[in-house]
Formats: sequence, structure tokens, C-alpha cells
Amino acid sequence: MLDGQISHDQVTRFLSKKDYTSKDLWQGLKKDVRQIESESGVLIFDDTVQEKAHSKENDLICWHFDHTVNRSVKGINLLNCLYHANDVSLPVAFELITKPIHFSDVKTRKEKRRSDVTKNELLRSMISACQKNQLKWRYILADSWFSSSENHGFCAQKDKETFYHCPKK
Repeated sequence: MLDGQISHDQVTRFLSKKDYTSKDLWQGLKKDVRQIESESGVLIFDDTVQEKAHSKENDLICWHFDHTVNRSVKGINLLNCLYHANDVSLPVAFELITKPIHFSDVKTRKEKRRSDVTKNELLRSMISACQKNQLKWRYILADSWFSSSENHGFCAQKDKETFYHCPKK
């Protein structure tokens, strides 16, 4: 990382100091974002699963559907928002997907987990946070998983009338 200037142990120690949030990320990057900010900027939303096949299952590390491999994998699911303007992309928000609710699947009778909030609800919350942070953007880009009419309507209410979804690869 950074040509060996930062070790894996330094990163681990930094991350173990506290539970970081989007607010921490924003406070750390706000100055850099303001330098590249543009009225024609875009917010780019995507989720990813970092597989942790050998880790113990808990609310954070649990089974998530990974559309890149078309199956459920055990790992960490992250919804992130990048801000892209003037040929620079910076992360401005993120949410870790937790699944604290345990239930039994009626068909399989297997214990499963679910989140108490949907990814679409998290996406709308992140858009609101970007607006509260007075971030300038013209478009919101996301894949088709986020193309619900509720999300489109929410963006229209926020005076962001254009919500594009990117086709799956």
C-alpha cells in the first residue's frame, strides 16, 4: 500500500480504534471533495461482497447474495457511494450491511438472517446525507438493483430528476 509506506498492521490498528462511519469518511475527505467538486458531478452507488468464507458468522459476516458469482457467499456486504467529478473519484459514503434478525425459512426450515433495513432504504439515506453535506451533483448512477420507482421518486423529490441505472455486465 502506497509503495510500502503503510503496513498492513498499521491499517489494522487504525481500523480497530473505533467503528468508523460515513460521517468519519466525509470529515476526512471533505476538503479533497470540495477541490474537485462540480455541478456536473455524479454519485455512483454500488454494493460489493468481500468473501470471508472461513470467518465466524455474525451480524456483519454472514451470507449475502453476490450477483457477480450468482450465489450466496459468506462475507461482508458493503454499499458504497463514490463521487466522480473532474476525472477524479472519491468515496463519500458507505454502509455496512448487517443482518441482526434471525428467522427460519419456511420452505427449507434453515435458520437465516435478514437486515432490519433494506439496501434501497440505505441508498436513500446516503443520498440525503450527500445533500445535507451540500455535495453538488447532476446524476445518480446505480445498477438495476436500485431502479425501484420509490428510489426514482425520492430522487425527484430531492430535485435530482435523473436517476440512471447501469446495465449488468
